[in-house]
Amino acid sequence: MTAREPSPPRAVTRDRFDAVLFDLDGVLTDTASLHARCWKQVFDALLERRAAERGEAFRAFDVERDYRAFVDGKPRLDGVRDFLASRGIELPEGDPHDAPDAATVQGVARRKDALVTAALARGQVEVYPGSRRWLEQLRETGLRTAVVSSSHHCQEVLAAAGLDRCFEARVDGNVIDARHLAGKPAPDAFLAAARALDVAPARAVVVEDARAGVRAGRAGGFGLVLGVARHGDEAALIEAGAHRVVRDLAEMLS
Repeated sequence: MTAREPSPPRAVTRDRFDAVLFDLDGVLTDTASLHARCWKQVFDALLERRAAERGEAFRAFDVERDYRAFVDGKPRLDGVRDFLASRGIELPEGDPHDAPDAATVQGVARRKDALVTAALARGQVEVYPGSRRWLEQLRETGLRTAVVSSSHHCQEVLAAAGLDRCFEARVDGNVIDARHLAGKPAPDAFLAAARALDVAPARAVVVEDARAGVRAGRAGGFGLVLGVARHGDEAALIEAGAHRVVRDLAEMLS
């Protein structure tokens, strides 16, 4: 935030805003840890194999550092490309129909997708209680709501969490692909959700736990970008551009 910017409002009220746009993983549901574990399983297998082939030391995918810096909040393919680039690894792009064991960007993404699908089928999704309560409060006051997620499993997660009827609009990985929208940190998905609700970005709130998502909210000119720092990463979210950071959305209850 520059010195010339007005201070953002601390409360989300109907007189200041028309809508709240939520990220999914790590904001509404505790599926971020699931995604991180699946990414680690996929990337570690790839890294270990390459290290053995080259006679190099194996350096594992770090769930905290690597996931948050290169993967969190991004579309699957972008996450694959960005993490591999951070290790100096280049793979062919491949084709969306590549097998999960293909040595391509698409193959790596499909391996991770298969792991998430299997994990979701094994159990229910946990919703953060504070997020559910604040979401209910917002809806009671007449604020409109949308979910904006890079996940291709967004609808399944919302249904498993009992949140599938809580949003008027959903812009997820499937919509992003179908409309050829740029992924976070580009603002395209959030702007698409604002258009779906027929609200101006300046009258909407973006709620994100990922640095890429925070940057997307600021790039889109949204009236308030609220960071959720569940892992003590307040400074990183503020540096990415969050107007305000909370540890849990229960702090937003009035």
